[in-house]
Amino acid sequence: MSRGTLIVVEGADGVGRSTHIRLLKQWFENTGHAVLDTGITRSALAGKGLEAATEGNTLGRITMSLFYATDFADRLEKEIMPALRAGFVVLTDRYIYSLMARAIVRGAEPRWIEGVYDFALKPDIVIYLRADVEQLVRRVVQTTGFTYWESGMDLVLGDDMYDSFVEYQRRLLSVFETMSRENGFQVIETAAQIEDVCDDIKNRLQPLFRSDVRG
Repeated sequence: MSRGTLIVVEGADGVGRSTHIRLLKQWFENTGHAVLDTGITRSALAGKGLEAATEGNTLGRITMSLFYATDFADRLEKEIMPALRAGFVVLTDRYIYSLMARAIVRGAEPRWIEGVYDFALKPDIVIYLRADVEQLVRRVVQTTGFTYWESGMDLVLGDDMYDSFVEYQRRLLSVFETMSRENGFQVIETAAQIEDVCDDIKNRLQPLFRSDVRG
């Protein structure tokens, strides 16, 4: 049975994950690889319900963690594993690391949340797109704007959404740095131009493939 490649792109909100997933998907498809592009809140079982629940800003912290775990488990079983068995390149926009980091920042005991996701497959590589809080603020202001959950408003970290976003992302980035050291993430700084960052990602991915991936 053929085995595909599981590539995770991690990083904070506004760091450019979706842009690089799109560019990588095009790159792989142009070199003849079948690609599955997936990400959190996209499962058939829990995706729509999770999106609706987060829009209401009413989920308790444990409930939210378990809801995200349900979404992940469904995508793992119904999408990711079948695609890997078929030899696909699976590109996932965030993985268990974002879900665990969010839970830890909200007070979850690290061993507990690690146990929740103990069933997850180990990725072939994790690309961690790193940016500092100042970069994230600029990018979020220029794109989606501040949102309730990505600003950590449920944690009451500041007097307004801006202050809460800065403190929440600072805490989140601290957890990511720890995860990066413990799990061997490939860290890529995102201050450069998009094309240069994408070339850096491609260079990190090359060792996973034969000479059929170029350009």
